Amino acid sequence: MAGPRVDDIYEQVKAMAVSFRLRPGDRLNEVALSKDLGVSRTPLREALNRLVAESLFDFRPGQGFFCRPLDVQSVFDLFELRQIIETAAVRAACAKASDEDLHLLMDQLFSTGIDISGLTVEEAVSRDEAFHLGIANLSGNMELLQTLTRINERIRYIRWISMSLDRVHRSKDEHKRVMQALLDRDPNEAARVLGAHIARRMDQVQDAVRHGISSIYMDGSEDISARIIEEVEG
Repeated sequence: MAGPRVDDIYEQVKAMAVSFRLRPGDRLNEVALSKDLGVSRTPLREALNRLVAESLFDFRPGQGFFCRPLDVQSVFDLFELRQIIETAAVRAACAKASDEDLHLLMDQLFSTGIDISGLTVEEAVSRDEAFHLGIANLSGNMELLQTLTRINERIRYIRWISMSLDRVHRSKDEHKRVMQALLDRDPNEAARVLGAHIARRMDQVQDAVRHGISSIYMDGSEDISARIIEEVEG
């Protein structure tokens, strides 16, 4: 059974994988990584096996652990799965969520999720994820929520890239429209707006992956996530 030490290693290495501080497709040097983290290879390997199960690493018998690739098709597939899951979640939330919980989600959206100017890209994406996960939570289906959480982890770097390249006022407007459809208990409108919102991001995948690979080898993921969101008119 994994202990607290393995859990800590797991979180540290996952953060490195999610941000592509470990370069895509590279074979992991377990000896070097264990030294960097100040841990032995046994708990490191246990943590890596957990991350393989979550598709954040690949394991090849006789070769070792490899960092996940960054390619257009796999990222597109994840966005497509996200769209399917989130539209199902928002329909369920329309039917199952209490009025109190919906108003709490609205309060959270307007207090932390509307004005993101001045935040870092990482902070802005985190707030965006919180709204979408809030809807999934109101679906009442915890398996759905956990699946969406895993998808978010695997596409987070690409969402950092998209956020750093894109203007965000349209996203803010779409969040408001999704929220209003939830309050109106209108599952068709909620699913339509949310589905279109995610589809627009899917259209940007190829460009985001290209910029993402360039950033990994030129700027570094920390530079992308730390960029400040400028104030947007409209």
